[in-house]
Amino acid sequence: MTAKNRLRAVDEAKPALRRWLGTHTFPRWTAGLEELLRAKAALGSSVCVCLPALNEAETIGTICSSVQNLVAEGLVDELIVVDSGSVDATADIAAARGARVVHASTLLPQFGEVAGKGDVMWRSLAVCDHDLIVWVDSDTRNFDTHFVTSLVAPLLVHPDITMVKAFYERPLVAPTGLVEGGARVTELVARPLINLVWPELSGFIQPLSGEYAIRRNLAREVPFLTGYAVDLGLLIDVYVLYGLERIAQADLGLRVHRNQSLPALGRMASQVLQGALRKLEESGRMKLVDDLDTSIVQFAGREPNVTDVAIEQRPPMGSILDR
Repeated sequence: MTAKNRLRAVDEAKPALRRWLGTHTFPRWTAGLEELLRAKAALGSSVCVCLPALNEAETIGTICSSVQNLVAEGLVDELIVVDSGSVDATADIAAARGARVVHASTLLPQFGEVAGKGDVMWRSLAVCDHDLIVWVDSDTRNFDTHFVTSLVAPLLVHPDITMVKAFYERPLVAPTGLVEGGARVTELVARPLINLVWPELSGFIQPLSGEYAIRRNLAREVPFLTGYAVDLGLLIDVYVLYGLERIAQADLGLRVHRNQSLPALGRMASQVLQGALRKLEESGRMKLVDDLDTSIVQFAGREPNVTDVAIEQRPPMGSILDR
């Protein structure tokens, strides 16, 4: 089947998907800051960039310096790094580059130990009090200001959009250079699952991307799954609450980062599946007869290793902060 015929097949089988892809998929922002600054001023909005971080001394400095250029231009009002227990110089480097560094363990300590990335993002809402929040990962090796501008632009230019997810090329870093083969959990777990159960969301190119721009009033209304379940969980909850027309995706181009090992990806996939099952049960589409066994058995040769990869669900932050 030719590329043209494949597109025709999509048009015939899923016309709503084709329309959404055409209207809600935004290219990398290349128009400069003037239009964004005018839109920001017209809306009277403030923008915060938040970096969840754990032992990212190698990359955090460059990312913070890049975001500070947007602070100097007036597009970003504050840069916050939420450190979840780094034992390297991550926090010191971020502070030296002008970021406000907050330790995740000091935010809402009544909820216990910090439980992975999703929990860090949720706790960051306690200190990110700006109208628009841009979460970006702190392990990106080729970070540039367009990682922020491309995400925040649709929220500033299109006030009806409430959340923007990133998509990008994700190569593997090999000794010979960059090779194709990233986004393995997306292609092997998340995409088949979405097409089976939430086909309306099948147009998201990177449904597990960890970079978002979101309106804070929306972020306060939805629960957050902990660990790596957060990305799919948020996408599903925002879709259920607001509908597909309020969500968009933006092209960040090429993203080079630290690739995880296959066993680590297996643990990530388990958390994604747990989150999906939880959302299906919440919606009444299925009923789990027994509690899930949240441990995963993996093998190094013939030797089994058992890891607990349980996730939790944090309540909407608005219900906490409004008390």
